[in-house]
Amino acid sequence: MLKEIDLLQPRSHLSDEQQGIQVYDTTELYGETGRFRVLQFSGDAIQGALDLDHPRRVVFEYPRAMIHLMEAGGPFFEDVFLIGHGIGTIAGYFTEKRFKIAEVSAEVVELSRQHFGYSQDNVIVGDGRSILEGEPEHCYDYILLDAFTADGTPRHLISSGFFALARSRLNSRGSIIMNLMGRSEKDRLMGAIHTTLSEAFPYVKAFALPSGGTADIRNILIMGSGKPIRYQARQMAGFAEITLGQGHVIRD
Repeated sequence: MLKEIDLLQPRSHLSDEQQGIQVYDTTELYGETGRFRVLQFSGDAIQGALDLDHPRRVVFEYPRAMIHLMEAGGPFFEDVFLIGHGIGTIAGYFTEKRFKIAEVSAEVVELSRQHFGYSQDNVIVGDGRSILEGEPEHCYDYILLDAFTADGTPRHLISSGFFALARSRLNSRGSIIMNLMGRSEKDRLMGAIHTTLSEAFPYVKAFALPSGGTADIRNILIMGSGKPIRYQARQMAGFAEITLGQGHVIRD
């Protein structure tokens, strides 16, 4: 529910009680100075940022790493299904590819167009799993998951049923790449997601940014593929491969 848009005001002007979706401009973002426009959920969860001085720049590390994993897996891919639109960073980077995007919030789609310059007509408003169920089998090169609620990634998007669905919608060499939030090797949920994904895909790798401690929440990328996963460490925007522990299988 869109309750307030606080556009072009510095972050310090936002109340802790404000909820919903906010858009604002700031001259500082995670220690970097410049001119940034930010899409933020529920007061803290930043969903996307635009460098106003360099609009083509991909600001955050995790989409840069996801982009590299896609390109390293085969630069001639064509068809991508993306769950979670944000400001349209990855689809906007690959304008020459065919993207179909599922976004549960109509407000997010509208804000991406009004304030972040997203212009493609490829976003469907609705639940990503339900929309993917209606897609033909074996038609996608990549499925990307970048969807969050206040409680994290929705359970029905990290279950064995969802991963089996994703595998059936990917071609034989296709891959799923997920942006998640967790505590790396010590996180039981990350271990469960890794274990569950491994039931559907023969090749699975996980990557995380460096952290000061095992308790720090950070972006974790997990990739499942029908072919060996290749990448160049220097192109991973600071993400390094990690080993996740075994966990339980997540059922619907």
